[in-house]
Amino acid sequence: MITKITGKLLSVAEADLTLAVGALEYQVYIPEFARRQLQHHVGEELQLHTIEYLEGNPMQGRLTPRMIGFLNEAERDFFNLFCSVDGIGVRKALRAMVRPVQEVATAIEKEDAKALSGLPGIGPATADRMIAKLRRKMPKFALLVTSDVADEADVPRDVVSETFEALRQLGHGESHARELIDAALGKKKKYKTVEALLQAVYEQSRG
Repeated sequence: MITKITGKLLSVAEADLTLAVGALEYQVYIPEFARRQLQHHVGEELQLHTIEYLEGNPMQGRLTPRMIGFLNEAERDFFNLFCSVDGIGVRKALRAMVRPVQEVATAIEKEDAKALSGLPGIGPATADRMIAKLRRKMPKFALLVTSDVADEADVPRDVVSETFEALRQLGHGESHARELIDAALGKKKKYKTVEALLQAVYEQSRG
């Protein structure tokens, strides 16, 4: 099974892209949120974390291997969870993922069925099933928002995740812990240790 592929991005279409790897060209399906990011990088070297599956009717002996690509492992892990909900297959999940993973994860975590049912192909009943099955698994993915801010502020991601866990252990809710960290990172200062970031969080809380 291919779990990662690196090559030159040749083209980006509505639902897939073409990646040149040596003498071979691969068709890789991508969700809409990834297409928007990748369409500006044609001609560049690209690395995708991938899922392989078979599409077709096994009773007719017509199975076609397909590959789906994601920009990082967290997005791939989220997609696998998304597909595990009753009534959501690979194709429906691909069509539904028009918003970034962190936005969908936050909606699930906050039990925002209205936002989820607004995704293509996801009705109210499916949104409720998503919340029931996935809500407790979402903090890791919702934290991607904070991690993106951390990149801009030049703060190691492990410092962010460990600070998040420390705040949770101190009794802060998941959403509140992320808000506190985001506010501290918004100051664009460098925090190289968990202790430094925690100190900044509590200094702003006292302020």
